[in-house]
Amino acid sequence: MAKNKSGGWLESVKTIVYAGLIAIGIRTVAFEPFNIPSGSMIPTLLVGDYLFVSKYSYGYSRYSMPLGPNLFSGRIFGSLPERGDVAVFKLPRDPSQDYIKRIIGLPGDRIQVRGGILHINGQPVRRELVSDRSDLDRCFGREPPKYYRETLPEGRVHGILECSDSNTADNTQEYRVPAGHVFAMGDNRDNSQDSRFLDAVGFIPVENLVGRAEFIFFSVDGSAAWWEVWAWPLAVRWTRLLSAIR
Repeated sequence: MAKNKSGGWLESVKTIVYAGLIAIGIRTVAFEPFNIPSGSMIPTLLVGDYLFVSKYSYGYSRYSMPLGPNLFSGRIFGSLPERGDVAVFKLPRDPSQDYIKRIIGLPGDRIQVRGGILHINGQPVRRELVSDRSDLDRCFGREPPKYYRETLPEGRVHGILECSDSNTADNTQEYRVPAGHVFAMGDNRDNSQDSRFLDAVGFIPVENLVGRAEFIFFSVDGSAAWWEVWAWPLAVRWTRLLSAIR
């Protein structure tokens, strides 16, 4: 009887260990879940979105593994992101922090913002006004931002929000992206700390890329507390579930 009980406990422990190893393996080589805590990527991503990031999209670096152990440098099976990808990366000055932004500049590119218009390699990026008002966020003076559709040189289209075309980050120096680095910006252009701020984020080493954001698997608007079980269904943004990130 004691032997059977001991064997049962051992099997349970082995099952838990195997399950943990499988989960770590999937998280390392395939997909990792992330949640969105800030509004820097509105309108593409909202606070309360939960998404999966593909770890294999850009190959693997030390940051592909939990806790980012310093086992090797560079990337294995590495490839550069495409311009317009929404990517998760480790903040260069503090790799314990995960950031998510849109990749705007690739190695060798010249990036500048002039009068709120993004310029890539000296050419203005097309920006079309969709709406004078967006209810997705508020500007510093509590006014609603404008909603634009931006088309990158390769033809990828995404939405951006602009509070003004005359803020500090709307008129920048020209940045030349170094080899082995990328340049990233938030879609909420006046409410994003990104590569335009060299002391805060700056150029992102390719090694720091964690993966590409693929799709939203869950989303809540924050209107229900954890204990308000009856209100949970109303807090879920049902239309965002399983939507691809573009």
